[in-house]
Amino acid sequence: MKRLKQWLLWLWHHEASRGQKARGLAAGVFMGCFPIFGLQTLLGIALASLVRGNHILAAAGTWISNPLTYIPLYWFNYSVGCWLLGPGPALPTLQAIQQGGIWELGLAISSRLLLGSTLVGFLSAALFGGIYWWLLKRSQQGRAHT
Repeated sequence: MKRLKQWLLWLWHHEASRGQKARGLAAGVFMGCFPIFGLQTLLGIALASLVRGNHILAAAGTWISNPLTYIPLYWFNYSVGCWLLGPGPALPTLQAIQQGGIWELGLAISSRLLLGSTLVGFLSAALFGGIYWWLLKRSQQGRAHT
């Protein structure tokens, strides 16, 4: 527990401006909302490079999705996609699968999941990045008054 606390404090005080830290965290959270297992961290760091954000916080931000949150997060993202595009298809029958209907189902599901992931990722990134920026600003102001 002590190591975790030290590591979190190190992340909190890592050298970068408030904006770089917040953009890095936001980039990681955004990429963490997508079901691209194994690539989230790399893509989060790449996105942080594009927005000139902190790479370490981008990597940490992708942990918004982890083995404990995969199912609820992606189910929620899919539900948001269904809300925007309309209900998803019912599970296919064996006959539909034999006739190649599985490909249509895959597109219907993936389009809803990706659209939902994009919207949830954007809103989550704005929320987490904004709160982190505000906390950093508040922390800096507190140190200035002492």
